[in-house]
Amino acid sequence: MDQNLNLYHIFYEVSICRSFSVAAKKLYISQPAVSKSISRLEESLHTVLFHRSSRGVTLTPEGEVLFCHVESALLSLRTGEELLRSERTQRITHLSIGVSTTLCKYILLPSLKRFVAENPNIKLTIFCQSTFETLAQLKNGALSIGLVGIPSGMTEYSGTGTREDRSVRCLPLRTIEDIFVASDTYLAPFLSRHKTVPYEKEEFLKEAAFILLDRNNISRKHTDAFFAEHRLELHNIIEVGNMDLSIEFAKAGLGIACVISDFVKEDMRKGTLRQIKFRHRVPKRQIGFACCGKIPVSGAMNTLIEYYQSTAQQ
Repeated sequence: MDQNLNLYHIFYEVSICRSFSVAAKKLYISQPAVSKSISRLEESLHTVLFHRSSRGVTLTPEGEVLFCHVESALLSLRTGEELLRSERTQRITHLSIGVSTTLCKYILLPSLKRFVAENPNIKLTIFCQSTFETLAQLKNGALSIGLVGIPSGMTEYSGTGTREDRSVRCLPLRTIEDIFVASDTYLAPFLSRHKTVPYEKEEFLKEAAFILLDRNNISRKHTDAFFAEHRLELHNIIEVGNMDLSIEFAKAGLGIACVISDFVKEDMRKGTLRQIKFRHRVPKRQIGFACCGKIPVSGAMNTLIEYYQSTAQQ
C-alpha cells in the first residue's frame, strides 16, 4: 500500500458525509486540506474518485470500488482496537497453538473443553499443520506454542531448552511408540504360505504394502530412519496425509500401517487390527509442548502446559 492511511481515512469520511466541508469539520481540519488530500489520492491512483458539484460530492464507479475495500479495512482496524481494549480491561490472554491433525484429535482435543471452561481468560487459536511448519513458525515468533512429536534423533528440538543457542525448546508431555498394525484379512494370504510370516525377509518386504505418512511428516522421517538403520527396504508404499487415514486403510485390509500405539489400543483389543512385530522395535519418542527459545514462557503458556501435564498423568 503506497498511500498514507490518513488519506484513506479522509476519503472514507468524505464518502460518508458527501461533502468536503462537513468531512473537514468532522475531522477537525480545514476544507482545503481535505480537498488537497483527495486530489493527492486521485493523482496517485490515476483515477477520479468523486463527482463534484455545488450540492456536494458523490462517488464515481471507481470510487465505489475503493470505498468498499476502505470501509472493510477500517472496520477491521476498529475491531482489532476494541479487542485489544477488551483484553486489557478483562486481562484476557491470547495463545496461538500449532499442532498436527493427529495430535490435535488424540491429545489436545479430549481435554480442551474442560481447559477452556476452567480458563476463560485464555483465548485460543489453533492451527492444524505439520510439525515442521509449527517449529518454523515458533522460531520466527509467529506462534505462541506448539504441540509436537519429537523424534529422538532431533536433538536440536529436544531437552529442557536451557541452552541459550536453541531456537526452539521442548517441554516433554508423554512418551509414545510407533508400531506396525494390519488386519487379519490382509495377513491371511501370507499366513497361508508360511506358518509364521517372515516379516523381515526380503520376499515379504517386496510383496507387502506399507501405509506410511507423507515424507513431509515428522513421524514418517522417524519411521524411515528405523528402516534405514536396520537395512529394511520397502518396495510398495501407500502414502497418506494423516494417521487417521493410516488406521482406516489398515482396517480396510489395504496394507500394514505404522501408527502410534496409544491410538489403536481399542482396535487391537477388539481384534480389528493386529500388531506386527519386527525383530527390532521402532525407538520410542516424545510428545511435548514446544516454544520459542528466545521468548520467556508466559503465565498463560505455563497454565496450558501444566494442565496437559497433569491430565497426561491421570
